[in-house]
Amino acid sequence: MRPILLKLGSIPLRSYGVMMMVGFLVGLYRALHAARRKGIDPAALADAALYSLLSGVVGARLVFVLLNWPDFRHNLGSVFSVWEGGLSFHGGVACAVGVVYLYTHRKRIPFLLLADTLAPSLAIAYGFTRIGCFLNGCCYGVQTHLPWAVKFPGVIAPRHPAQLYAAAASFFIYLLLVRIEKLHKADGFVFLAYLAMYSLYRFLIEILRKGATAEVFCWGLTQAQLVSVVVLVGAALALWRLGRSSR
Repeated sequence: MRPILLKLGSIPLRSYGVMMMVGFLVGLYRALHAARRKGIDPAALADAALYSLLSGVVGARLVFVLLNWPDFRHNLGSVFSVWEGGLSFHGGVACAVGVVYLYTHRKRIPFLLLADTLAPSLAIAYGFTRIGCFLNGCCYGVQTHLPWAVKFPGVIAPRHPAQLYAAAASFFIYLLLVRIEKLHKADGFVFLAYLAMYSLYRFLIEILRKGATAEVFCWGLTQAQLVSVVVLVGAALALWRLGRSSR
């Protein structure tokens, strides 16, 4: 593992934050090219992407802290240690969607069109961020003796590199979204497809993390699994209705 990639003098460049920014920049590059094809002002898209990043990190950290409050109440300073990991993706998406919706409403940009344009980039950014999790040594899976098992610092037995599984799944979702884009479905279809595929992936990956870096919440499921079920059902129903209305 390499939590700190390098130091610029006394300033450490942490793997998690670096990979998050790499993912954001690669995703932004892709979204800007897509925006031009769809007639969206690239400057407006760049602003929306930046707002989504900032609000997403704040929302993701806030939700994670609230869900794990006993771990933070005696050390409030650690609340701001985002570089150590500990972000709720669902919380980040919810916050980012709200902020971007308000931005598009003010700028009179079709929200669903912009959401479709950013969805593949979100998959790219998430994939790179999970590589950051691997370098940081967090979010690993349960014990395994498979040939590619990884020994993480502070953990006795080798574990599933769930972070790398997550990165691979996210890049695969990106490729699927690119194919879906070419179908020219109604606005919102690509974004809803992303929510559905992410939720399915997240439910499955939590099986490997349960008991390791994800705790059972209720009914034998983790918090992320419960939210994923709700989002998956909601996205699937919305996709079905959108498909029917576009016939």
